[in-house]
Amino acid sequence: MKILTVVGARPQFIKSAMISKEIQKSEEIQEVVLHTGQHYDTNMSEVFFKQLQIPEPAYYLGVGSGPHGKQTAVMLTEIEAIMEAIQPDIVLVYGDTNSTLAGSLAASKLHLPIAHIESGLRSYNKKMPEEINRLITDHLSQWLFCPSAFAMENLRKEGITKGVYVTGDIMYDAVLHFKDIALKESTILNDLELSKKDYNLATIHRAENTDDPEKLSSILKALQQLETPTVLPLHPRTKKKIEQFNLTPFLSSSILVVEPLNYFDMLAITSQAKLVLTDSGGLQKEAFMLEVPCLTLREETEWTETIKTGWNQLVGTDTKKIIQFATSIRAPKEHPPLFGTGKAADEIIQILKRCFEKKD
Repeated sequence: MKILTVVGARPQFIKSAMISKEIQKSEEIQEVVLHTGQHYDTNMSEVFFKQLQIPEPAYYLGVGSGPHGKQTAVMLTEIEAIMEAIQPDIVLVYGDTNSTLAGSLAASKLHLPIAHIESGLRSYNKKMPEEINRLITDHLSQWLFCPSAFAMENLRKEGITKGVYVTGDIMYDAVLHFKDIALKESTILNDLELSKKDYNLATIHRAENTDDPEKLSSILKALQQLETPTVLPLHPRTKKKIEQFNLTPFLSSSILVVEPLNYFDMLAITSQAKLVLTDSGGLQKEAFMLEVPCLTLREETEWTETIKTGWNQLVGTDTKKIIQFATSIRAPKEHPPLFGTGKAADEIIQILKRCFEKKD
């Protein structure tokens, strides 16, 4: 069985690392990794392959950033040619990026079966490009691996019931596998002179926030006024927009700006934070897994189950609201097992092997 894995953004590298570890245990499976280059910063791609021991990509497209249509079109053209050349048995895609969409579209046109890891997520906001990517990929996929029962229910509402499996969240596999290693190897807290539970962690990268000067300035004003200092790993696009909108003065001494962090540093710094403030879907979920309260800087989230538990709160981008919630939020007493047992990767590979054997 030959699997073509399509990745392009840093969260996908982490997820694919766990699947690759399981594939390497099987002599029956050959994995070919295709990296679109959607994330092109060294700390956001190359270092991940080394740190997480992911197989070197057989193909690297080097697409980089750009408008959604252009970026997806370039990927689609290149991916289709590679698929025709290697003829994979299964195309494996992750999450909701343009790399996910391009991989899925190319596979469907060539009648190649698609396995989608992290299926069934819905924010119900179709203005988000990620929501469109999720919807299309789920409706094209033959195997849909859901991180939770909530995600499976979303698919059922859309009439998708065949080939759906609740496996738990593969990011939980990664957190359990790498957390202790990260805390042992990472020196980020010492490097930044941070004390455990005495700082916040913030990330801002979604276009709906970075491309709107009012929203971006409102978030930065809030971070500036929080009682606890905030570490802000600055996404390249966010940095560019802050400079473009002349918002650099809002980066006061209470906001510690750092370069994008590798996975071990990010895992270590998240696990020891007092509070996470983010517009990232993945970081909302990791904060929950690490039992750190989270404020989501958006009006909706695809991780609704974290909201229902009280570990996550939707606060939008209003300065006063962010400060109010940051001051009042506390870690709930209960921490329900929303995302499985940390064995998602093993279950996914076993399902694919069984299904492929039946096909033969």
